[in-house]
Amino acid sequence: MEKLQYLVWLKEGTPREDVIPLMIDSVAPELLSTDLLGLSMDLDDIYATIPSPVPPPEGEHTPQALVSVWVDCYDRRLEVEKILSSVAVRLDGYQVIESLYSDYGMAKWSKKRDWPDGTRSPGILTVATFEQLEGTDFEEWLRFWHDHQSPMSEAMQPRCRYVRNFAVRPLESGKRPLRGIVEEAWPSPQHVTDPMLFFCADGDTELLNANITTMMEHAMKLFDMNTMRSMTMSEWFLKTLGRS
Repeated sequence: MEKLQYLVWLKEGTPREDVIPLMIDSVAPELLSTDLLGLSMDLDDIYATIPSPVPPPEGEHTPQALVSVWVDCYDRRLEVEKILSSVAVRLDGYQVIESLYSDYGMAKWSKKRDWPDGTRSPGILTVATFEQLEGTDFEEWLRFWHDHQSPMSEAMQPRCRYVRNFAVRPLESGKRPLRGIVEEAWPSPQHVTDPMLFFCADGDTELLNANITTMMEHAMKLFDMNTMRSMTMSEWFLKTLGRS
């Protein structure tokens, strides 16, 4: 079994009001008809209106969906890509290795998942994409991400769920050589927009500044802030592995 992820750019100017009818009501049933083993979508929809913690350059056309599919073999993905291409003006696909670093109910910030497939997850999601930092040794870079960045951010942020996707390679030559596609769930939009909540500082300005400094120092060892992108989205599980 393999996991594939697709960044989906809809037609520029597509209103958020059209995203759920298009992706959940139309595209998802078509994808599920191909007998996927699993399907989830992260969407820039009407519930994901808050700004990203790291806004993109002004005027940049950013993806409005991250579609994750689980298949028995990536070779047999053409029907999936055909369906997604029917609504996308740009489609970047990646073969990834998923690490579910933390899930709902593992930390105090959320309860164990009890909502069914086809229902929007509570809270808000941030999706970050980045390349390996130029000039770094791959093994050292990967160990830093996994052994230092992940536990550090877990300790100082109110995450409900953290999915660490390591992009093995693009599915099409010439696409951006991403290494990280990270999905992080938060208890509420306020936990993303309020720095005191986002960095678990509890009103302590000194602690807030210290946590921001630590986060920035780690981030600069992991990726180039000029090419890293972070998007706020809604999380939708459409077919969860292991659920009937």
